Amino acid sequence: MKTLVTVGRGGTGKSSYTALMAKCFIEAKQAPILLVDADPDQNLAEMLGLDLKEVGKATIAELIVSTFIEQGGTTVGIPPTERIESKIWQSGLYESDHFDFLAVGTKWVEGCYCMPNSALKGALESLTKNYKYVLIDSPAGLEHLNRRITSKVNDIFDILDHSKKSLDHVKRAHKIAKEVDIQFDNFYLIGGYRFPAELGLQAETDLKFKYLGKIAQDEQLDEHVLTGKSLLDLPNDNTAYLSVMEILKTLGYL
Repeated sequence: MKTLVTVGRGGTGKSSYTALMAKCFIEAKQAPILLVDADPDQNLAEMLGLDLKEVGKATIAELIVSTFIEQGGTTVGIPPTERIESKIWQSGLYESDHFDFLAVGTKWVEGCYCMPNSALKGALESLTKNYKYVLIDSPAGLEHLNRRITSKVNDIFDILDHSKKSLDHVKRAHKIAKEVDIQFDNFYLIGGYRFPAELGLQAETDLKFKYLGKIAQDEQLDEHVLTGKSLLDLPNDNTAYLSVMEILKTLGYL
């Protein structure tokens, strides 16, 4: 099982990149795949043409509140990890023919969350063993991954835009990953659709991380995002999709 995490500032195209990675793996028959939306903006579901409310699924945050807060603790004889895991299977996991999906959500409460976070991590460690790839669309920071989702990943992809803040974000994200003791194999740079391709090697030299290429700007992709269509339905000759495919081929995933 490989865990691939996408990070970046808002608007760089990280949710699009995660969805296009999923399309690459689906088209290559690399299944089963779990997609996890850990970004508070929750854009990934929309990129997949998915409305959780319409399909009757809850976010993990909502399940944690209902399981550990509203119901007043744990049921006697049932460990917290098993309790939240059963809720995730029942009410949080969306299953389709090509991928499964979870949204972390944002409904957190004040106070100590040590027990729910620990239970969630244990449950997800058990659940994710069923998948070949776990693709996580993460917010700008990485510290929450260690607290709530996982402390072990294979590849981290930081999506760049054409700003100093984006480059500064890379340094901060890598620093945070080290500080909170996230174990990762590789930290890569990828240009978002607005990132000038000619700046790739400069970014690699300045930031000391490998630059893999950029997501091609594509009007068809923009139209899908604007209208809420699934990026999985883009044609296989779409330029943005092909650019992500080349990145994954470079890494030996395809």
